[in-house]
Amino acid sequence: MIKDIVKDDPILGQPCEPATAEDAAVVQDLLDTMADSEEAACLAANQIGVAKAVFVYRDKKQHTHAMFNPVLKRGLRPQRVKEGCLSHEEETKSRRYDQIVVEFDELKDGALVHRRREFAGWTAQMIQHMIDHCNGRLV
Repeated sequence: MIKDIVKDDPILGQPCEPATAEDAAVVQDLLDTMADSEEAACLAANQIGVAKAVFVYRDKKQHTHAMFNPVLKRGLRPQRVKEGCLSHEEETKSRRYDQIVVEFDELKDGALVHRRREFAGWTAQMIQHMIDHCNGRLV
């Protein structure tokens, strides 16, 4: 179901609770809401009013992915970047790593499976932005 984007900083500034396999419906709402927006490349659950540590993103091949309970484990080559957010009107400058390692859970056959993956470039930047949302950090 397509949801409204939350723009309330006090709500977005709260750390999210761990997500479980029972939060699979939230992923579908995130995908539906992201598909409805021409601007969205990623979307966190708290941006649609659900305080769970889960987000979706679209990769370079336009495939969508969901990450549950993401944790940034390593970052290389920090840089200053400009980025936008659906929850805020203006672009902001942020410090992001060009290459990252993330541990997260992925939903497979109704259960969460732990993963560890490396990301670089634009995808790494999006994932860091979404991890910030899960941790209640605003850009």
